[in-house]
Formats: sequence, structure tokens, C-alpha cells
Amino acid sequence: MQPITCIEDLRVLYEKRVPRMFYDYTDSGSWTESTYRDNITAFDKIKLRQRVLVNMDNRSLSTQMIGQEVSMPVALAPVGLTGMQHADGEIKAAKAAEKFGVPYCLSTMSICSIEDVAENTSSPFWFQLYVMRDRTFIERLIDRAKAANCSALMLTVDLQILGQRHKDIKNGLSTPPKPTLANLINMVAKIRWALGMLGTPRRGFGNVIGHVNEVDSRGDLSRWTTDQFDPTLNWDDVKWIKDRWGGKLILKGIMDAEDARLAAHSGADAIIVSNHGGRQLDGAPASIDALPAIIDAVGTEHEVWVDGGIRTGQDVFKALALGATGTMIGRAYIYGLGAMGEEGVSKSLEVIANELDLTMAFCGLRDIRKVTDSVIWKGV
Repeated sequence: MQPITCIEDLRVLYEKRVPRMFYDYTDSGSWTESTYRDNITAFDKIKLRQRVLVNMDNRSLSTQMIGQEVSMPVALAPVGLTGMQHADGEIKAAKAAEKFGVPYCLSTMSICSIEDVAENTSSPFWFQLYVMRDRTFIERLIDRAKAANCSALMLTVDLQILGQRHKDIKNGLSTPPKPTLANLINMVAKIRWALGMLGTPRRGFGNVIGHVNEVDSRGDLSRWTTDQFDPTLNWDDVKWIKDRWGGKLILKGIMDAEDARLAAHSGADAIIVSNHGGRQLDGAPASIDALPAIIDAVGTEHEVWVDGGIRTGQDVFKALALGATGTMIGRAYIYGLGAMGEEGVSKSLEVIANELDLTMAFCGLRDIRKVTDSVIWKGV
């Protein structure tokens, strides 16, 4: 196998090793996928100032995210069905993040449960919350995150209803996959994936199965989420969730300056500029394009991170240059997980850290905390 030198190498390998429905679940957006594509290409339009003959020795990528020391300003974003990309995927991703010194956030719609991840890691992780109509279930979910010693709760605010993703519908996405002829042929062809899944009992929604009556081991993602995601979720609920949780709260899915001001007043410890990877409102701007106005709206008193389209360490650097204090990656580490398991997640982090370090050096800086918009090339 050729050396892995970039995230795209991992994506190519991932596509070869994971069944089509799970590859498409990750690597697609809603409707025409214009926002999904813009998330990536918007970074390409940002150019950097290269500096020379400056001291580039003793560089550091270390910083903090909501008071937590991190080896670089990158966290692994919550991704549903991670455990269907690779057997026990959430556990493997959390372990890789722990070893690398970056935060990991577990999705409500994970395959491995909160308790599974807690039992297999030693450092506290974050938990991402989707709010369902069944508020008793949500209360118990928050309490389970507390019991697992999760160090932050991440409330996703842009999924009150589910965006239409054509590929998921056409593939008949379900967990576990329906035993159709097409699925069986595709899964048999992905021998590494199939052997891994046969070797684990974790093939359903670990945070849901056994905790609600509506979902059993063959629960259908589309049916259950369509029924349960709560379209009435509003700012009053944020206060209720914050009070119930009692710890650090992160709001993910802010794309508008007015919403950002409301988020800041809600008591959130961090705000994540995110369009859900282009999987909700197709036609929304790229996350990185929405970032500057949101930072202007909330000032420097609140941490603002950005999520969406980050495929390189240089993308991370550009986000910091535009004012973000942290970033999140989703697809980039899922590519690694599906390609090579825990080793692949570690490789994705190594690639991004190396690219971030080199970019910082070429721009004449040695401390990631010193990055400002002075590194952006503004033309002659």
C-alpha cells in the first residue's frame, strides 16, 4: 500500500473498504449537495501570506478548548452511525483522540453507547445531544452522560427536522443493513468490514436500544428520527437543558449573527458555526464564510469554533486566522476510521497536525495561539 500522505488518500481507501450505504451516508449532503461542496471549496479561496527568514524553531500547536488542554485546536465531531463505518467505531475513534490529546464527541445516534465508550477510555469525552419529543428519554440521556463523567454537553440546534439526503433514501439506509440482495453482495465484497461487524455485538443504536420502546435491534434510522426529532425545540429549551446538565454547554449549528447573539446570551460556553456538513439546508453558505459575521456579533468573550469542510491542517489554520478559537473534523476522521480503524483515525490526526504545523511555520509563526488575520493575503 502506498504511504498515506493526506486525507484524500484515506477517503479513497475508505470508499474501497466500507459498504456503499455507509460511505454515502458520510460523504454526501442534502438535495443538490451545493452547500456540502461549498464547505470545501470556500477554504480554497482564502490565500495566505508566506513569510521568510523568521525563526521557525520550537513550534507549538497546543492550546485550550473550553478550558481543556488540547494538542491542537481540533476536536472530533459527533457523527451518527460511526460504529457502522468500522466495528466498535466510536470506541476506536475515542481511543485515538485520547492518545493524540484532542477531544472526542459521541453522537446521540451512535452505535456504541455512552457506557461503552466510558468503559473503554480513561479520559472524559464530550456527548452530543439531539432533542427528541420524548423528554423523559432526553432527561435520562443527560443523566447517563453525567454518570459517564462526560466533560461537556454539545447540543445540536440545526436538526429539529431531518434534511432530505437523496443517497440515503435510494440506498435504503438502515442499522443494521436490511438483508437485500444488493446489500448482501456489497457487504460480502467488503470483507474487512464484514468480518469486523461479525465480531462485535454492537450493530444498533446503543444510546437508544433498551432505553425506549419504539426502537429495537433492527430499528430504522429514518423512521425513528422522523418520528422523534422535536420540531418545537427553541431557546427556552436551551435553558432547561443547561440547568439539567449543570456543566459546560456547547451549541452546534449556528449560521446566523442574530442566532449567535441569542446563543451567547443562552449561557453557552462555546458556539460552533456549522451547517451540519451541508446535510440540512442545501443552499446555506459555507461554514467558513459565515464565521466572520458571527465572531463580529459575539465578540471575543465567547469561544467560537467552526465545523464543515475541513480536510487539511491548512483549513484549520485559515479558520483560526478568521477568528475561530477551535475547529471540528467529521468526515476527515471517518475516512480514516473506515479505511484503517483506530490506526486510521490516528493517521488522520497526524496528517492534519503536520499540515497545520508546516503552514504555521511558512506563515512565520511558532505558536498556534498567535494566529490572527494578519496571515491572510489580501492582495496587492
